[in-house]
Amino acid sequence: MKVAVLLALALALAACGKPPEPKVDAAAERAAATERAKRDVFGTQVKALESARALEVDVQAKAGASVDAIEKNAR
Repeated sequence: MKVAVLLALALALAACGKPPEPKVDAAAERAAATERAKRDVFGTQVKALESARALEVDVQAKAGASVDAIEKNAR
């Protein structure tokens, strides 16, 4: 009887520990999900979003170059 109580107590204490860490890298999973989405139903939307982000970077670069040129000519 005492052995059963001690065993139950040991099992309860073992179950109260921290949960195990996830074995999946979040960045790798996000990249894999993006690749799956490109091939899936949402491929058009994902590609449009990537194009919009690339366009934003391009516009920012051109705006920066324009501001630099204006400042250079103002001197």
